[in-house]
Amino acid sequence: MHISSLPGDGGIGCMGKDAFQFIDFLAGAKQKIWQILPLGPVGFGNSPYQCYSAFAGNPMFIDLEQLVADRLISKSEIISPDFKAKAVEFEKVEEWKFPILRKAFFGFRKNFSRFGNEYNSFMQEHSWWLNDYAHFRALKAKFNGSVWNSWNKNLVLRERQVLDESFGELQEEINFHQFLQFVFFRQWFKLKAYANSKGIRIIGDIPLYVSLDSVDVWANQDIFMLDENAQPTQVGGVPPDYFSETGQLWGNPVFNWNRLAERGFDWWLARIHFNLRMFDKVRIDHFRGLESFWAIPADEQTAINGTWLPAKGYELFRKLKENLPTLEIIAEDLGIITPEVDRLRDEFGFPGMKVLQFAFGSNTTNMNLPHNYSSNFFVYTGTHDNDTSLGWLNSLEKKERKFLHRYIAGSGKQFVCNFTESAWASAAHTAITPMQDVLALGTESRMNTPGVAAGNWGWRFSWSQLRPNHKRFLKQITEKYNR
Repeated sequence: MHISSLPGDGGIGCMGKDAFQFIDFLAGAKQKIWQILPLGPVGFGNSPYQCYSAFAGNPMFIDLEQLVADRLISKSEIISPDFKAKAVEFEKVEEWKFPILRKAFFGFRKNFSRFGNEYNSFMQEHSWWLNDYAHFRALKAKFNGSVWNSWNKNLVLRERQVLDESFGELQEEINFHQFLQFVFFRQWFKLKAYANSKGIRIIGDIPLYVSLDSVDVWANQDIFMLDENAQPTQVGGVPPDYFSETGQLWGNPVFNWNRLAERGFDWWLARIHFNLRMFDKVRIDHFRGLESFWAIPADEQTAINGTWLPAKGYELFRKLKENLPTLEIIAEDLGIITPEVDRLRDEFGFPGMKVLQFAFGSNTTNMNLPHNYSSNFFVYTGTHDNDTSLGWLNSLEKKERKFLHRYIAGSGKQFVCNFTESAWASAAHTAITPMQDVLALGTESRMNTPGVAAGNWGWRFSWSQLRPNHKRFLKQITEKYNR
């Protein structure tokens, strides 16, 4: 469950009291893991997989109550409008919250002496990515949100003198975005420390690709496949699969792996190191793209006409292991997986993923069926890209439903409990279920539908939905299967 899905008054889940209460719920249910989605500042479509930065945190997750406690704003300034309780209204939240965060910034500057040492230490540690990010956000504001490769040519090409002049001109806005990141990480590490103190490890998520409209591409144009006008020549996606007959056209620029190798994989190494400090373990989304990736000409309308090109995952992970003997990484190895991808995963001992909802569409040899996999896997009832398990059950055709019920009995909420228990009973190293399945919710609570551009990522739960029997059930199956 993502941070955004937490309850609360501010229109979107945040790192405040409800997050701490959720950790208490997990601990009370004897759970040991909370897996979330990427935490970055989202761009168009509000997807956490299309962020403005691979390093920055989303300011919408900042808890305003803590800013009141820090005496940066007053209690009267955070009275929220009437937000929906079970869905994030992203634009409405931003329109309300950003002006309050600006007031907190003014309060911060007035009281800088109270935070000075901590802030200066933060800036010293993070300036290598934060200065470019804050400058990028300030420039986006100046150019009315337009994509960076449409800016003035000298800014697109990052000419040193022009960058320096711009940095000076936009200093106020740059300082504001640096402040937001200071507050975000201050609150994040407080929340993570609390989770760890309760025996909860947090699993983060690293998307393979970054958004074209990101500081990562603007500041590192040479490691992406771009033309002389900084337009992608090839973009990422996947060929036709379970989710789509025409594949998935993501539109993200793909990596220039030869150039990455020349740079010693510095950007990727920094990214993984950074995430392994932020989280206790990370999942690399679309892991197969580190062995080879589906490159689609940028002018194509679908993902059908792509080509598999080689990546350099072996070299990257060998380099990473020089400094980190243990890599706390999960390989998202769903979709079209070749023996070469399996070898890359197994070479470094990364656990892969199994999804129970994918297990019943063929026959008893299906590799997602619990009796067919070994222990070095994380099994999920479903992921953020699947329908909820109840919604999935209700949409099954007769043949698949018949096969499913030979394996797992029940209907409605009882089926969801049995389905979850079958994951806990499996040989998989770790079992994870979405919060929607804990609550046995239907399709209306789905987080994301791949290939659909609008209406995703907004689901939230409310405390009134969470009953003592939910905690009791999780606790019972966790103890029953020695998890």
